[in-house]
Amino acid sequence: MLEIRLRPEAEQDLADAAAWYEEQRPGLGHEFLDEVEATLSSIAETPLMFPSVHRNTRRAVIHRFPFSAYFHADSPSIIVIAIMHGSRNPRRWKNR
Repeated sequence: MLEIRLRPEAEQDLADAAAWYEEQRPGLGHEFLDEVEATLSSIAETPLMFPSVHRNTRRAVIHRFPFSAYFHADSPSIIVIAIMHGSRNPRRWKNR
C-alpha cells in the first residue's frame, strides 16, 4: 500500500466540506470524512484502477457525496491535489 499525502489545498478542501456538512446535520461531517478515508484507502491499494482525467492526474469518486479526489500516482507516494465538489469548475485543480 502506498503512502498518501494531501497537499495543503486538498486539506483545506476537506476541512471546508466537512464543516459545511456538519452544519447541515450534526454527524454528517464525520460521515463525509469516513467516506473520504475509505476512498483514500482504495487509492492507496490500487491507484491505477481510477481513471486518468488529465496527464498524470486521476480521479476517485467519493461514495454517498458529490465529491471526487484528484491525485497523482506517479511517485513513491500518492499526492492528493484536490477534493472537489462535482459542480465546481474542473479546471480549478489544474492550477495546483
